[in-house]
Amino acid sequence: MILPMSNDEWKSKLSPEAYNVCRLGATESPFSGKWYTHKEAGTYICVACKTPLFSSTTKFESGTGWPSFSEVVDSKNVILKDDYAYNMHRIEVLCGHCSSHLGHVFPDGPPPSGKRFCINSVALDFIPK
Repeated sequence: MILPMSNDEWKSKLSPEAYNVCRLGATESPFSGKWYTHKEAGTYICVACKTPLFSSTTKFESGTGWPSFSEVVDSKNVILKDDYAYNMHRIEVLCGHCSSHLGHVFPDGPPPSGKRFCINSVALDFIPK
């Protein structure tokens, strides 16, 4: 479900970096995001609509340069979509409430899920526990 907002409204709500990632599907540079090495307990939420996405208890160090999580807070809070950009197949992760681009999920995460949700820091905000 996309929130009924125009591009101009999204631009006024989000930083230029967040707009490029969340609304245009860009990717921030690896090792640059503020949540990459963050270790505080709490919940990571969508920067655009504040939907809870990931718990700090599922965050792990993947060495990829982006925050990585093994599970989502609630499967209804994300949309997984086939992405064939750049002549490869990936699974895009979108916010289930506002359809903001968050990142991608890969099948090389830790047990028990085996998933690595590789998420752009700029697409997230954080609520401490």
